[in-house]
Amino acid sequence: MSTKSRESIWGGRIRGAKIRADGAREAAAKAIREADRAEAEAWSIRMEGYGGPAQPAPSIGQCLNGGLGWLEVECNRCKTRASLPLTAIRRPRDTPLWKLEASLKCRSCRKGRYAPPVHMIKLTATREITPYKWVHPEEEDR
Repeated sequence: MSTKSRESIWGGRIRGAKIRADGAREAAAKAIREADRAEAEAWSIRMEGYGGPAQPAPSIGQCLNGGLGWLEVECNRCKTRASLPLTAIRRPRDTPLWKLEASLKCRSCRKGRYAPPVHMIKLTATREITPYKWVHPEEEDR
């Protein structure tokens, strides 16, 4: 005479709990993506409609997680517009977008070492403007 193994007694409940946990994780990840996209869209609408304020802004990681991977900017002097890929920006993913504005400069109306600043317009999921070569200020001297 032998007794039932622990696997046959508890195995079904353990597998069921694992399946429920995996489903809950997927639902939580989807909810986080939706929340990140909603926050990024709210910031984008505020920037496009009112021209600001830039704070509070979503982080680069939140924008990418929400599916909005392009930042549209405009030069304050020559009004040149550009779409910049957020994946190409070399900053930590938890950096808020408003901190990028000071480091972005226009290359088309640059005079010597001075390049006029740009202002952010909106976030988009795809590139809406033709490519524009831009350089981070740290890369200028190289």
